[in-house]
Amino acid sequence: MLEKSFTKAANAVAYIAGMPFTFIACVAVVVIWAVTGPLFGFSDTWQLIINTGTTIVTFLMVFLIQNTQNRDGVAMQAKLDELIRISKANNRFIGIEHLTETEVENIRKTCERAVRRQARNAGKKEQPTTGD
Repeated sequence: MLEKSFTKAANAVAYIAGMPFTFIACVAVVVIWAVTGPLFGFSDTWQLIINTGTTIVTFLMVFLIQNTQNRDGVAMQAKLDELIRISKANNRFIGIEHLTETEVENIRKTCERAVRRQARNAGKKEQPTTGD
């Protein structure tokens, strides 16, 4: 129950946070805060308002956005794994996201070598024969 509620809230907040209107509203808040500086004599309290507000929003947004990114990443990986599983692709790539960075880099280098080898072989096949 809590997980579903959190997921819905995280999705809603992430969606709203990514809208142009939200950015414009945030810019407006900062402009209003800056314009009111002289009215409050650029006091410590005036500075504390923006510092506290932005810190709280940033702190909470980090967790919400990370949550949505984690779910999006897992969903994308599951979709890719399913495509690999049903195709003629190499099934050893399924679950690659669980490997270390070094292991993934080694697989990437192997794939690059295979692409270069395939390109060389394709180039050899396409060369015209001179057997007059």
